[in-house]
Amino acid sequence: MAYQITDKCVACGLCKDACPVEAISEGSPVFVIDADKCIDCGACAGECPNEAIIAG
Repeated sequence: MAYQITDKCVACGLCKDACPVEAISEGSPVFVIDADKCIDCGACAGECPNEAIIAG
């Protein structure tokens, strides 16, 4: 099950940089995770300073 970015996101970009498969892209107004690319590694969640990324 892919991770999801909640409305706590402040679009800092740390999650995008942490993703090893480039599944995260800039959305409007928050970043989004492509569920088809996400490998459920949790690297993005570990980098998020706002705890805006949750297991989906």
